[in-house]
Formats: sequence, structure tokens, C-alpha cells
Amino acid sequence: MRRVYFDNNATTPLLPEVFAAMEAIYREHFGNASSIHHHGQETRAAVERARESVAVLLGCRPAEVVFTSGGTEADNFALFGLARSGQHVISSSIEHHAVMNACEHLKTRGCEVTFVPVDGNGQVDPQDVRRALRPNTKLISIMMANNETGVLQPVEEIGKLAAEADVYFHTDAVQAVGKVAVDVNKIGCDLLSLSSHKIHGPQGVGALYVRKGTILQPMMYGGRHERSRRAGTENVPGIVGLGRAAELARNGLGNSEMARLAGLRDRLEKTLLAAVDATRVNGRNAPRVPNTSSICFDSIEGEALVIALDLKGLAVSTGAACSSGAIEPSHVLTAMGLSPDQARASLRFSLGKQNTAEDVDFALDLVPQTVARLRELSPVYNRSH
Repeated sequence: MRRVYFDNNATTPLLPEVFAAMEAIYREHFGNASSIHHHGQETRAAVERARESVAVLLGCRPAEVVFTSGGTEADNFALFGLARSGQHVISSSIEHHAVMNACEHLKTRGCEVTFVPVDGNGQVDPQDVRRALRPNTKLISIMMANNETGVLQPVEEIGKLAAEADVYFHTDAVQAVGKVAVDVNKIGCDLLSLSSHKIHGPQGVGALYVRKGTILQPMMYGGRHERSRRAGTENVPGIVGLGRAAELARNGLGNSEMARLAGLRDRLEKTLLAAVDATRVNGRNAPRVPNTSSICFDSIEGEALVIALDLKGLAVSTGAACSSGAIEPSHVLTAMGLSPDQARASLRFSLGKQNTAEDVDFALDLVPQTVARLRELSPVYNRSH
């Protein structure tokens, strides 16, 4: 059976060039990067080369890159490393659970948290952020690109607000890095999270950009790894894989790769909306990353459609992978004004570098017929049509 993977916002396949870089570490460069002998220093050099590659991708200094176990740890480190009891944090109603649940936990530590709303396109209004500021506001944490809809947030405007108010600004850029240009100085953020496996690197490694002069309370204690910011022997193969993936991501931004993905995504949307009635794109009128489309198919149970498509060889999702199997509708889509039924009827198509025009053709052949078959079984759809 032919299989097509359109769930790249959940995770991306490892690129061959990334695997080759990691394999060399596993086979030849096994030293502990903290050791002072030849084997250790050889490994240390590989870690620092990867740090430089990530820094180039973000437009920052290598010393401002802290390697983590992934995006979740990077988000948690940013929030827990700064916010203290009695202080105020501003976030949004559409954040990834790595930020949203961290904010909820901050409340139990005595912090105050304000979640600003989004409009019908899934965008935060910077003026809502301005109005939420208080004298005790310590941190603003607003994502750069939403993981379910791909909608980009006005992070540069929010960065200016944070600077004017002398408040720290963190952005979860896990779904933006490698898809759109990211420049931490242009954004004006003090902290930025990214994850390797969202840019065709290995799972289990990520990074947090920490602007020079920003002091974070460590979450782990031990050795002086990562300039005493994150204790523990480095995951060298993973870090090297992230470094190579960062290089490839930067190259992809410099050529027509993202434009190609945007073209595939747009053709997928346009054809599906023409071929299937009672269908719409969530966040269509907002700027989005080029690979992501969230489409609502009225009177369909999204998870049933995901399973039916998977049985035919097409992998898509109803939203965030970390929420798979959740009974509650997507908090992102309901925050945008969708009803619970509409949120449950929405599917996310997220393309990757490996996807082709033929993959889109496969989906365009499969999705309309599968939706039609499920709607035949839907008493709600049949009563309204």
C-alpha cells in the first residue's frame, strides 16, 4: 500500500544528511564533551559547531544557545526559569500545552497568569497584550506560529511592547523555525524555543535561545554543562543532528523550498474546498507558515476521518499530537470561535520537505471520497442536506 505522510507538525522524518552526521558521532566520536583528552575535545568541537549552526539560523550569538531535550523543556525552562511567586505572566489562549500547562502550574506557585484571547483568524491582538500589562508583569510568552493552524502571531509588535514595558518576552517558535525566517533581534525576544524533530532532525533534542544578560534559574542541578544553565552530559548525536538540520533549514529558506511547499498546500486547500461542500480553512485570512492547513469538514467526526484515511494510506491528524485521543475539542479552535462540533470536525494537513505533488494528488483523490462516505453515515449531515 502506498503511504503518504501529511503530519509533519507532529514530527518530521529524519533527512539522510542528518542521519549521516549523527552516524559519524555514534561510530567514531563517542567521547564525553566535558573530558579534556583528545576524544572529549573532538566531541566538544562537534557540539560547538552545532551550536554555531543553530545560532546562524536564529541570528544570535552561539553562547546564547542552550541545548535541551526538546521544545517542551525549552518552554518550561523559559517560564520556570524567570517567573516567581507574586509576579505576573501574560500568555495566549492558543499556546501549545508545553506553555499553557506550565502557566497553569505557575499559578500553583503563586504567580498570576493572564491568557489573552485571539480573533476568529487565530491571531493575538498586541493591544490586548498591552492592556494586560501590570506593574508586576515579569514575562510575556506568545507563540510565533500555532501548531494546529499554522497562523503566525505578531511577535515583532509584541516584542516592542515588551521592550517598552521592560518585560521579558519569550516566544515558542517550534512550529516557525525552518518554515519562515527567524531573527531574534528583529523579533525582540529574550527567549525563544525550538525543537529538532520539527525541522527533520532527531527527536529528543531542542534548544532555547537566551539573550545575553538574561538570568534563568536552572531546572536541573549537577555539573556546569551549558554554561551552568542545564546540567547533564550532552546528547551529542542529537545535538549534532540538530546542528545539521539547522543548516539544511537555513538553506531551505534561502531557496524555493518553502515556496514549493506553500504551492502544494494552497493547491490542496483550493481543490478540497471546491470538491467538498461545507468545508472551510481555519485561519485562512491570517498569515500562516507555508506547510500547514487546518480544514473543517462539517458533520464529520475528525478522528473517524483520520482513521479512515490512515487505512487508505494517508496520515493526517486532528491537531496536536500531544492531545491525540483527547475527548475535549481543540482549545485552539474553540478559542477562535469554532463550536465544539466544528473543532472536532477539523483536520490538520502539515507538509514536509519530503512531500511531492504526487502526494497531494493522492490526498485529493482520497479525501473527498472518504468524507462523502462518512457523511452518508452521519444523520446530522443528512438531516441538514
